[in-house]
Amino acid sequence: MLSIIRHMVPALALCLTLCSGQTGHAAEEPLRIFAAASLKNALDAIASDFTRKTGQQIVISYGATSALARQIENGAPADVFFSADEDWMNYAAQRKLLKTETRRDVIGNALVLIGPAVSPNAVAIAPGLDWLALLGRGGRLAVADPRAVPAGKYAQAALEKLGAWAALEPRLARAENVRLALQLVARGEAPLGIVYASDHHAEPRTQVLATFSPALHPPIVYPAAVTVRSRHASAGHLIAALLEPTAQVIFLSNGFVPLPPRRNGS
Repeated sequence: MLSIIRHMVPALALCLTLCSGQTGHAAEEPLRIFAAASLKNALDAIASDFTRKTGQQIVISYGATSALARQIENGAPADVFFSADEDWMNYAAQRKLLKTETRRDVIGNALVLIGPAVSPNAVAIAPGLDWLALLGRGGRLAVADPRAVPAGKYAQAALEKLGAWAALEPRLARAENVRLALQLVARGEAPLGIVYASDHHAEPRTQVLATFSPALHPPIVYPAAVTVRSRHASAGHLIAALLEPTAQVIFLSNGFVPLPPRRNGS
């Protein structure tokens, strides 16, 4: 009997060592999220709550949605892609970069016109508005670059419907992402900017002068999906957590808006 036990102890010790090593490795492997810059404040809070509840560490890379999609296309190690619009999520899906069954529409946003916190009265956005007078001599309108960034594309769509795009295009201060457009106004480098409502919420040096009617631009939808390269067990759990009431409250408290019922899940 003692002989049998002596033979079993080394095997048991080896098993415990291997199992312990595997568990430790899994716990140490971070969940990597590529997320639109406009999500930063809300997603940082949600990720922190997710880590507190699960122990899973999360690393988030923020940037322009277009740049993140191309980085994933070029092999960047992302587990989850959280886009600021449907077009770039579709771009990734068409290139088979996503596990399409994991895709979910998470939250919405609104488009607002902002000025510095010391700005005067609100602005009534309507066709015929004298935008150049609002900008003043030499003033520029800060926007995320409409050629690539969702916030800029929405801004262009709204201005085109208002008949103001042709006059304003030469007066744009194009930023790499929407948070940089926000900072141009916050620092006083541009008198006006068009950003998401959630961005203004994160910057007390700005104030909302007007909110664009949703009828002026395509619906602002933030979808998320697991990338096809991801093997991380927590990736799907994270996306599920984004849809839970706790996370949705955090989004709303950071200036995002709920999606219409028909868009819940995709």
